[in-house]
Amino acid sequence: MKKTVKTAILSITAAALLSGAAQATGNLEIFSWWSGNEAPALDALVKLFETTYPGVKIENATVRGGAGTNAKAVLKTRMLNGDAPDSFQAHAGQELTGTWVVAGRMEDLSSLYQSEGWTRKLPKAVIDLISYKGGIYSVPVNVHRSNVMWYVPATLKRFGLKAPTTWPAMLNACSTLKAWGMRAPLSLGEGWTQQMLWESVAVGMLGSNGWNDLWAGKMKFTDPRVVDTFTMYGKLLDCSNADANDLTWQDATSRVLSGQSAFNIMGDWAAGYMTTVKGLKPGKDFAWTASPSTGGTFVMLADSFGLPKGAKDRDSALKWLKLLGSRQAQDIFNPLKGSIAARTDSDLSRYGAYSQSAARDWKSNVIVGSMVHGAAANETFTSGFGTVMDTFASGHNAGLAAQSAQALANRSKLSQ
Repeated sequence: MKKTVKTAILSITAAALLSGAAQATGNLEIFSWWSGNEAPALDALVKLFETTYPGVKIENATVRGGAGTNAKAVLKTRMLNGDAPDSFQAHAGQELTGTWVVAGRMEDLSSLYQSEGWTRKLPKAVIDLISYKGGIYSVPVNVHRSNVMWYVPATLKRFGLKAPTTWPAMLNACSTLKAWGMRAPLSLGEGWTQQMLWESVAVGMLGSNGWNDLWAGKMKFTDPRVVDTFTMYGKLLDCSNADANDLTWQDATSRVLSGQSAFNIMGDWAAGYMTTVKGLKPGKDFAWTASPSTGGTFVMLADSFGLPKGAKDRDSALKWLKLLGSRQAQDIFNPLKGSIAARTDSDLSRYGAYSQSAARDWKSNVIVGSMVHGAAANETFTSGFGTVMDTFASGHNAGLAAQSAQALANRSKLSQ
């Protein structure tokens, strides 16, 4: 076939597809908690959808506040009352699966994945996280990494230190810094950030297989290896600031920037805070590495959308999900959100220095799900784990913490 004929056919096909999109009508209620600094990223997705499907009317049902807590409460009421949104935001993994998929309230999206070729564009570990009994139940639009250690190169240079790559090395570095007068070398914030520290400790000490076994019910929290993670965590708490519970994650990050502390374990939203809010230069004013003992492992969390059974406009919801999974949408959304694309074929020229490094790791590292952010554990467990950690903080009893965590795991039926 001649090139001119091929071009003509492709042009006619493209025109037909665009015409079909333009003729699409209906309504679409998008339910999320993206507000404040995250709103522009959502607005960009909405604008792209409206441009692609101008005949579909969008209702942006954002529930503000509580980092998703308020939205989840409203969603629960609506789902139980038979008033499901057309599509709603949830953390990819057990936050959705363990709540709504096992209850039979979500549609299987496997056919969409097959038609769009997404199983070839997302890492297998991610497909596994969002699957249940052979079905695939959500479309991740982004990826964040939780196991990142942030530091200021000039601070470490002043004390003749390098970023520690293991947890024992972190304890040694903290001892050195304390000897030089730094009271709290490891900066911590409020409760969920402390749980993220334990998560990094556990992933590093158990390895990716052990971590996955823990949430699959194949390893007990009372296993000596898991008890050891609480022991190490307690030692790290002794290296941290006493006012942690009074600080936001931004406050904890700022302690490192001011030189009050040397290290902070925080998700990669910290990169956006330091570059956008603080105006700092990545690699010079601040630097990063995988949290100690987790090199080569990417602890992920992702925002995703699914299709609830009983959606008022199912066709519009499917169009929305198809858009979210596209490379175009993910490369528009994520540079604004401060995350990276869930797809492995994103255009890295659109991203900053940290995100480019994270995207490279996303392609090459072993991927495991974050417990704290709903990928590895269901909502019953994650909501109760804070009490376990609060009790541990008051007495540093690793054995008791392990027993309490196992009791919580039993109640939460993690292995289902």
